[in-house]
Amino acid sequence: MKFIKITAFTLFTALFFTSCSNDDEMVTPQLQIPLGNYASGVLILNQGNFGTPNSTMSYVSDDLAKFQDNIFGIVNPDETLGDTGQDLGFYGDKAYIVVNNSNKIEIVNRYTMKHITSITVGLSNPRYIAFYKGKGYVTNWGDGGSDTDDFVAVINLTSNTVTSSIPVAEGPERIVVENDKLYVAHKGGYNFGNTVSMINPVNNAITPITVGDVPNSLVENNGTLYVMCEGKPSWSGSETGGKLVKINLSNNSTSSIAFATTSHPSNLVIDNDLMYYTEGSNIYKMNVTATSLPIDELFSTTAQGVYGVYSFAVKNSKIFVGDAVDYSSNGKVYIYSLSGVLKKDYTVGVIPAGFYFN
Repeated sequence: MKFIKITAFTLFTALFFTSCSNDDEMVTPQLQIPLGNYASGVLILNQGNFGTPNSTMSYVSDDLAKFQDNIFGIVNPDETLGDTGQDLGFYGDKAYIVVNNSNKIEIVNRYTMKHITSITVGLSNPRYIAFYKGKGYVTNWGDGGSDTDDFVAVINLTSNTVTSSIPVAEGPERIVVENDKLYVAHKGGYNFGNTVSMINPVNNAITPITVGDVPNSLVENNGTLYVMCEGKPSWSGSETGGKLVKINLSNNSTSSIAFATTSHPSNLVIDNDLMYYTEGSNIYKMNVTATSLPIDELFSTTAQGVYGVYSFAVKNSKIFVGDAVDYSSNGKVYIYSLSGVLKKDYTVGVIPAGFYFN
């Protein structure tokens, strides 16, 4: 990668025009210099192409006035983020970046992106991360073709080493910590799962909770764990519709709302007691107390050429949409108002996989 010296005048001019840019304009300057501080904004993890070490990270400030691509690479020119960035978790002033096909976790300062260390031992096809009482918990598929080698790796956050593992059912994905318990969604790896595991981190005892087919999202709100299940796809030969399952965390009882057989929702988030989710290119909204699904979408992203929302978030009165485009070239991020008015768009790295608010 070539680096070009930037004069003080050029830098001043670039920053001036960045700060004065019109929100209605879709052209965004991309400064290839370290901002020095990535607080008060959103970090975007770009997955990259599977089999290629081209994962990257991007940054957008809360006020949308600053954008920078490839922040990990710019701050750490001698480090490579790796192959298939999967998830990112914050603990204290550190960010733990799970890199799936590289079988590692890269640890950086969450505000400066300065590389600290890597965890490369004790992981096998790692997926998602959560934290509890000085430990990190990372879901691992192991060999995707085997249904007996899946586990949750336990990381000592002082030594940054994997100290033990908890065997679990096939295809563990999203993981959250609530009420001193770990909850793990089992999408099923190369198969189709339909459970959430409740794990007691004291003794590793596991209680399976049956939900819908292929659970993809876990969100807690006021003592209820909301599980969005996408259902089995049509190509499976036994298509099933999605299901929104509510788990009462006091007793693990469940209730649910079913989608149509051909509906496959994803990307559930909750903001101010409102649930948002995606289906194809559409964004939907409903109250957490609703007992039926919305008839109409909140808005569609097809006007921006999005034909399947890949990543999604709602924060600070904004809706964030990640578009994988063709899954091989650079992706796009679109930021909307809560009513669906486009505020900004940015070109980011390959396959924007998630938004993480700093």
